[in-house]
Amino acid sequence: MKVLSKIYLTRLFFAVFAGVILLYVIAYAVPSMTFIAHVTLASLFGLTMLDILLVFSNNEPLKVEREVQDRLNLGDENQVALTITNLGSQPINFTMIEGYPKEMQDRSTELKGTLLGNSQKTFDYNFTPKSRGTFEFGDVFIIIRSMFFMASRRIDLPLSQSIDVYPSVLQMKKYELLVFQQQKTSMGIKKIRRLGNNSEFEQIKSYVQGDEIRTINWKATSRRNELMVNQYQEEKSQSIYCILDKSRSMQMEFDHLSMLDYSINSALVFSNIALRKGDRAGLITYSDKIGTMLAADKSSGQMRRIQESLFNQKTHYKEGNYEVLYNSIRRTIKQRALLMLFTNFETEFAMRRALPMLRRLNQKHVLVVVFFQNSELQELAYKPSKSIQEVYQSTVAERMISLKSKMARELRQNGIQTVLTLPEDLSINTINKYLELKAKGAL
Repeated sequence: MKVLSKIYLTRLFFAVFAGVILLYVIAYAVPSMTFIAHVTLASLFGLTMLDILLVFSNNEPLKVEREVQDRLNLGDENQVALTITNLGSQPINFTMIEGYPKEMQDRSTELKGTLLGNSQKTFDYNFTPKSRGTFEFGDVFIIIRSMFFMASRRIDLPLSQSIDVYPSVLQMKKYELLVFQQQKTSMGIKKIRRLGNNSEFEQIKSYVQGDEIRTINWKATSRRNELMVNQYQEEKSQSIYCILDKSRSMQMEFDHLSMLDYSINSALVFSNIALRKGDRAGLITYSDKIGTMLAADKSSGQMRRIQESLFNQKTHYKEGNYEVLYNSIRRTIKQRALLMLFTNFETEFAMRRALPMLRRLNQKHVLVVVFFQNSELQELAYKPSKSIQEVYQSTVAERMISLKSKMARELRQNGIQTVLTLPEDLSINTINKYLELKAKGAL
């Protein structure tokens, strides 16, 4: 690794030098001070030269290593570690400036410390990316000083690297554990009671306390002379599609994360749950035209294909074309499927314009429309008002919140399953709706 170095005189040197100049000025009035001034000046330059020799005694006095994941998780805290190692035997005082990605907007943070000979120190910080794509970590700059603090040396370490930010795998693993562990209701995952026997027959087993009486198999009971029950499992290999709206309505941000990125994280979580449940997961994106069309599959590589497809999605600043979406689904998806449509309606006009196509989709498939409630409006609506202006703002916010609820009711009245959710609750509410539909045997 090539190390670039520069030498600087410190503030202490200039302070002492200013004192020497003052001594020379005094020496004009008091000749006996001339000798002291000469000795002080010689000592200053001698000490400075010794200090320069000490800070340059080793060509590569320090080594810095940056530890960061190959892929960062969108919207989550990702830990980055910087380890600085003193390769020499003498103590070093240092100030290190990390090459933070420009998206962090951090230009002032300095990492300082003292390293004894042949020792190391690690600094940790968290980086929370708010968008997908490639982020650039820059070079590291270090200023080192010896024990005399007369001179300092700047070292530039070329540690620039590019790191990709993908939809959050951390959230995917988190919700996978919540869904498939026993104690999950306290975390927001609802326990759904299975209705009827819409599931596939699995086996006949001995009755244990808690089994439903109506599942008793009387023929098997008479043969074995003990209570036997039929055991069912959820139907598998059903087609599940996440449909992402990439139109301009999905560009709105909450907590610096766009609604499209919230939907992408949720689609990754949801697809993983569907695959773990034995269903086939697919992906469709659209705006004014169809973007990605990934057929539903449950092979081992499907999760990777979904993740790669989600990584490349960008918002198109155009209106969503629901007629194009309907025609594409009608041509490509022949069997009944569950369609989870992540979109956003800001006005009744926008919702009613899309409603005819949504109703036609719902006739052949099970359509779930997932759209967003504005969390900032909720805070504004329920915030105590202290002025007339705040009363007006609160009233408008309440009207906009009720408008979203009205749109959700109208969709349900037209037979369309609807999830109206805050952005932070998107994954939980989407999973709950999926588990509810599976339990009802809606597919």
